Amino acid sequence: QVQLVESGGGLVQTGGSLRLSCAASGRTVSGAVMGWFRQAPGKEREFVAAISSSGTSSYSAEFAKDRFTISRDNAKDSVYLQMTSLKPEDTAVYYCAASDGPYAIEMVTTAPYNYWGQGIQVTVSS
Repeated sequence: QVQLVESGGGLVQTGGSLRLSCAASGRTVSGAVMGWFRQAPGKEREFVAAISSSGTSSYSAEFAKDRFTISRDNAKDSVYLQMTSLKPEDTAVYYCAASDGPYAIEMVTTAPYNYWGQGIQVTVSS
């Protein structure tokens, strides 16, 4: 069983930056695809970014491509999301997730992810 704990969220002004961290425990996630999702009030959970187990490949949603960067440190069983140029529409609860499945197109959906963090609030003020 894997436990995922997010940290680094909070309140930031428009144009600001935040770095989210997700630490895994219970089992190593060095062989897992890791992803970030977010969910705003009244909206469905949406894909933000994913990274392969080795960290050599990553994929981001269109809205995140120029502003957000996903990375991982397998020695620390951690994954990160560096967010820059934040906008009010980025306000959401951000979730870290781990998938034992392959790094494939399905990773942009919630289906392949076996484990989820509890989520962390990111609020961007205008």
